[in-house]
Amino acid sequence: MSQTLSQHIPAPLTAAVETALQQAFGTASITDVSLLAGGLSASPVFKIIVRDQPYVLKLGKSGSFPANLKLAADAGIAPPLHYHDTTSGISISGLINNKPLRNVFGPERLPQELAATVRAIHSVPYQATADNLQETIDGMIAGFRKSNILSGPVIDECFSNYDIIRSKYPWNDQEQVFSHNDLNPSNILCDGERIWIIDWDVSSLNDRYIDLANAANFFVYGEEQEKAFLDTYFDGAADEYKAARFYIMRQVGRIIYSMLMFQLAAQAKPKDYAHNQEMEGFTLQEFRTQMGAGTLSLATYEGQFMYGKALLNEAVHQMRTPRFAAALAVIG
Repeated sequence: MSQTLSQHIPAPLTAAVETALQQAFGTASITDVSLLAGGLSASPVFKIIVRDQPYVLKLGKSGSFPANLKLAADAGIAPPLHYHDTTSGISISGLINNKPLRNVFGPERLPQELAATVRAIHSVPYQATADNLQETIDGMIAGFRKSNILSGPVIDECFSNYDIIRSKYPWNDQEQVFSHNDLNPSNILCDGERIWIIDWDVSSLNDRYIDLANAANFFVYGEEQEKAFLDTYFDGAADEYKAARFYIMRQVGRIIYSMLMFQLAAQAKPKDYAHNQEMEGFTLQEFRTQMGAGTLSLATYEGQFMYGKALLNEAVHQMRTPRFAAALAVIG
């Protein structure tokens, strides 16, 4: 193995990585390797250059490699898969030279392109046991409360409304499909012509609306885009029930990602750290403005903590609207 690669790969995995390279390319020689940042995956991900071509080397946990990555690659949703080992968790995929989705498709085409991609994911045949989404969310909220990172009336209002959702939402119906479960901008790439989805570590059988809600929360704005998004996904006019369920799940998705952000923020500080309890003024618009200006980063405690607050505030704001009450009545 080259010295360049051995400097980055943990010693216990060097032999397995060398085998992967030999089987994929007939050589273990690479000319460059660099750590890829930007996602929330716990697995180390590298850009490697082999014979002047870029690839993605991912070191998953031993024995935990998701066969789902191969399913997605075979379906043409994930980038081409050149090597995967279900025992070691190592995979090598094609590298997408990512271009901003909004620049490529514009506001008129993006909702449809995104919805078509989500529909393609959900069309992949999948027989594994479904995850229990309700239990997952309950566990995340319990972990948040235990961390004591944040409290106050906005937090109480949020979880009080979630308890109402929890009692009314049809968690265990027949809407279970093959789902990515983490459709955030780090995992939705574009090569300038089409969308590719990466990082399938948490994919499973799940409620179709979690993927729809997560993707929309990052890329779909306003009633017109929302209608185009849902109509494309459902191949026609989305009825009142579908729209209501989607809207409620958008708030659940915001709560999920806020819990993830607070979890990351809590890990960055000592247990007795006095976190700022102020919630006023922490909006998604302000967060996006600071991110765009480069004054905030999701790689830092400050960015994670503010994003968690902004997401929670947005969920609470939406759950105060007449539309939320009407949507609950429809699904109830």
